[in-house]
Amino acid sequence: MLLNVEDLRTYFRVPPNQTAKAVDGISLELELGKTLALVGESGCGKTQTAFSIIRLIADNGYHPSGKIRFGGQDISALPEEEMQAVRGNDISMIFQEPMTSLNPLYRVSSQLEEPLRIHRQMTKGEARQRAMELLDRVGIPDPEKRIDDFPHQLSGGMKQRAMIAMALACEPKLLIADEPTTALDMTIQAQVLKLMADLQKQTGMSILLITHDLGIVNQMADRIAVMYAGKIVETGTREQIFNNMAHPYTRRLFASIPKPGQSQFYLNTIPGIVPSATEYGEGCLFSDRCHWVMDVCRTRDSQMHALDEGHKTACHLYETQKTHVSLNEPLVPAPQKKISEDILINIKSLKTHFPIYKGVLKRVSNYIKAVDDVDLEIKSGSTLALVGESGCGKTTLGESILRLNREASGEVIFRGQDVLKLKTAQLKAMRRHLQIVFQDPFGSLSPRMTVGQIVGEGLEVHHPKMEAHEREEKIQKVLKEVGLPPSTTNRYPHEFSGGQRQRISIARVLILEPEFIVLDEPTSALDVSVQAQILNLLRALQYKRNLTYLFITHNLSVVEYLADEAAIMYLGRVVEYASVKELFVNPRHPYTQNLLASVPDLGERKPFEAMVGDVPSPLDPPSGCYFHPRCPIFLAEQEGSPLRKKCLTLYPEKVPSQTGFAACHALNA
Repeated sequence: MLLNVEDLRTYFRVPPNQTAKAVDGISLELELGKTLALVGESGCGKTQTAFSIIRLIADNGYHPSGKIRFGGQDISALPEEEMQAVRGNDISMIFQEPMTSLNPLYRVSSQLEEPLRIHRQMTKGEARQRAMELLDRVGIPDPEKRIDDFPHQLSGGMKQRAMIAMALACEPKLLIADEPTTALDMTIQAQVLKLMADLQKQTGMSILLITHDLGIVNQMADRIAVMYAGKIVETGTREQIFNNMAHPYTRRLFASIPKPGQSQFYLNTIPGIVPSATEYGEGCLFSDRCHWVMDVCRTRDSQMHALDEGHKTACHLYETQKTHVSLNEPLVPAPQKKISEDILINIKSLKTHFPIYKGVLKRVSNYIKAVDDVDLEIKSGSTLALVGESGCGKTTLGESILRLNREASGEVIFRGQDVLKLKTAQLKAMRRHLQIVFQDPFGSLSPRMTVGQIVGEGLEVHHPKMEAHEREEKIQKVLKEVGLPPSTTNRYPHEFSGGQRQRISIARVLILEPEFIVLDEPTSALDVSVQAQILNLLRALQYKRNLTYLFITHNLSVVEYLADEAAIMYLGRVVEYASVKELFVNPRHPYTQNLLASVPDLGERKPFEAMVGDVPSPLDPPSGCYFHPRCPIFLAEQEGSPLRKKCLTLYPEKVPSQTGFAACHALNA
């Protein structure tokens, strides 16, 4: 056994006189060469568990109890000087946010060489050579050039791979990966997970994988520990957990994930939120959110009950019987959308080219072609999903439709009017019909305004003569509609959870009674449980108000669940357009096929199919078909073949399909 954690408690002193019980008596075991997934919602204590193992908790933290044995040694009792020799050498950690974990003031070379020179006493030349080997090993192209870059010069995927290279520099026995793919696209996620799996096979290291994505857990983990409110509520092998989930919390987490064939139903959500670590009361802490709660749950916490060898759960349902308890719940049918054949938004030859200025005279030297000649039609009452990797132009397209970019040109026809040609007064009046929910619910809400002021601001702009009492009534009504209590109005954004902030953002949009809403990654920053609540809310609102959505996302399971049609974007252009049913059954463009293959699912474990390379810069796109440097069809073609020549020189024309088109030379070959 490489790692053995016994009765670990990590508490924090919080003003005025409170104690936050972030980790409250957990026990874990991890074998050499195996992967243990620690699963749960935000606020359950997963990251603090990792910080406790590596001894990096904040100054106000302490351990009332617990032992951490690593390789047979009790590292919880080691002096800090000896722990420094373990940290980064025998135990390494990939932190959750690579953008903030890399020091922006130092080049990648300095940050990669540091652990090698400290732990392995390498010379500067040896450390640099080893650093370049590591960058090459984690799949960063031209490592001899990239090694001297600063972090801001790397893409999100490259930053994460640089973090992995740092963590693996000294070939640790244990790698702690804290949400290593949360901020990444599906394709980059697949690259990172494949890299971790390959390196584990090569080096025999163990992995403690912290995540809330059960698809990743299914593909990566050997054992699973489900964590809730500072405690482990269920633990077992991957097969035991996925085939025989026991704890109600585990089952509800699984039910919150959109699955194929469920688009006609609401998702089974988990009501409420994880309690604050300063507010843990008596009894089972999940009781307030549990559909199978009993009287005993509110007064006494459950002990761990063994179900099978290695499979345990902490739930009162198993006190009298040790076999699996049936906790199945019927799915609730969602009302059918009222999709019209009328085109609400007609986009023709839409382009958004941002000029690049150079020199003293600020002359235009080039253009970033963020959106490059896009044609789309969105039916009234439907949901069109816009899918693609970061940097492909999805958000810019959404903003251009609403004329939030001056550089947008072409036509956006809404109700017979071209939005891009409206004068200022006309555009202001049109804004109430066309709204947007931004990606970051916290960044898009003013911290200086109360929720009532934020939600009611649109009424002051578009209905300045409305009476105060009438405005207050509308605010209360729309807050209730999105599931927020009346007391919300006098509070500030920082007092709410991520899911509640997203509800506030949706309320701010709904109060103007729009017809069309751009939803820019509205669930990307949320746990799967909160994501399910927001998706159910969006479905209910669409039916009730006959709303039309442009849903921007890279989460394909959400696309399959919520959308009617999908447009796949790559480097500013739509490469495939089809109904969601056709797209998932018969994807025609190789980029779409690669995106679908990159998604970790809940079915049988399969090898990760990582796409080659990263998205090129829109400032300097490849010649011919933009996708050809990463395309498996192109890369498999022999030098000089007619198809290869086409891909290198001509951008492909749109080839019609049953419900749309795909732009690929191979379809005409």
